[in-house]
Parts: sequence; C-alpha cells; structure tokens
Amino acid sequence: MDLVYHVHKARSPIIAAAIHDGHRMDTSLLSYMHLQEHERFREEDPYTAYMANLRVSRIAVETSRFQTDLNRRREEAVYRKPSDAWGLTVWEPMLPEFVINELLVGYDRFYAEVAQLIQQTIDLFGKFVVLDVHSYNHRRETPLATAGIGENPEVNVGTGHNHEKWKSLGQQLTRFLAHHQIDGLFIDVRENVKFKGGGFSEWINRNYGEYGCVLSLEFKKTFMDEWTGRVDIGHLRQLKAMLAGCIPFLLDKLGDTVKPGYPYGR
Repeated sequence: MDLVYHVHKARSPIIAAAIHDGHRMDTSLLSYMHLQEHERFREEDPYTAYMANLRVSRIAVETSRFQTDLNRRREEAVYRKPSDAWGLTVWEPMLPEFVINELLVGYDRFYAEVAQLIQQTIDLFGKFVVLDVHSYNHRRETPLATAGIGENPEVNVGTGHNHEKWKSLGQQLTRFLAHHQIDGLFIDVRENVKFKGGGFSEWINRNYGEYGCVLSLEFKKTFMDEWTGRVDIGHLRQLKAMLAGCIPFLLDKLGDTVKPGYPYGR
C-alpha cells in the first residue's frame, strides 16, 4: 500500500518537514474508512508543506495521518481505537492485522529514508536542525467556540525530546519568532505549552540527539477556517516568510560549517 512522500536533499544542515500535511488515502482502505473526508481534513495539517517549502532539505508527506501517522511510535502509527484519534472511530470494521502490517512496511521505509538523510547531513555538516512543521485546531468543539489563549499560543515550539545541549537553541528560536508581526500584531510564541514534540522528534533525538535537534513548530489554525478548510492566503504567506527568516538565524546559531565535496545541488 502506497505511503506517498518526498525527500529533497539540499545544501543545508537544516531539514524542514511537513509529515502531517497529507490527505491521500490508499483506495484499498476506503471500504474500511468510517470518517467522512471533511472529518479527516479537519484533523490533518493542511498547508504545512507550503510553509515548509524552504531553501533547505525537505520532507513532505502526501498520505494522510489517518492511514499511517508518522508522528507516532511504530506500535501506535495506525489508529486502532477512538482514544488514539481525538475520540473518532477511524475504521469500521477495524483493519485486519495483515493490512496494518503492510502499512507499517511503509512506515519503516519512511524512517529508513529519514535516517539516511540525517546521517548524510551529519557526515557533511557535523550537525543538523529539523524544523518539524505542524498545525493544531483551536475550535475543536464547534466552529464558533475558540479555545482560551492561556494554553493555546499562536505558535508552540516543541522541544521536549531534545538533549540538554540544544535547550538554549529552542529558547532563542522562541524569542526570535516572538519578535515577528502577523497582520500588524506581534504573535504569541511559547515553548512546550500545547505540545512538546511527537514520535518523529522522539525518534530523531533518541538516535541522533548528540548531533542535532528537532524544533516542532505547531501553528494554531488562525490562518484558516479549520471547519471549512478555507485559508487566509495573506496570513499563510506571512507565516512562510517568518519561517524563511528562521533559516539564516539558525545557520548563524549553528555556525555554518560545510565540508567540501557536498554532492547535492542547490
């Protein structure tokens, strides 16, 4: 069963990832799918691949998290019960075990390619940063009820799995982002309030945390209507420009040391 994603290698120690952007489902699974398409879309992270389309190495996933959630540990990557998916019944009937095992083949292939990308980046630069771009709902109950701002910053920087040596980098990026304005207003950016980072960040830090870290950026869906999917393109473009501005900032913090003979083009 197809897990559709793209890995683009660029001349940079920074990797931008949008692993929850996708909406595609393998057609062989549709007879099991209990959710309507709009229900799936509401819990996916649309437009994050657009934000992460920067002049760095990139990972973009087209397959929906409802098929295989690449931000969960392997044993949790296929939703089995409502508590795995915000109380939603995803499959009815439940997927047979042989189908789940096939889906996990794609999961393993994805992580093998990510491992290759990160190792190549370490070999060439000696360090890396992953910008793990996500979005989250703040009107989950109804289209009109907005979640309180106390626990729902405009941008949440998740750094909970990073090694201690990278703690200051997360703090510095949080302050850097907080100095930006969107639509003329400074945005609320805080660290580890809503999310601390998922299975993707956990895996990278467990295997490569001495050499780099993951900055999981969760954007509150104020740039779109999470119920209809309609996007405010002006707002979205400002967010992408803000992310693009993070690249020279992070390169400066890392110390942009490049080994000679880098094999990939710009």
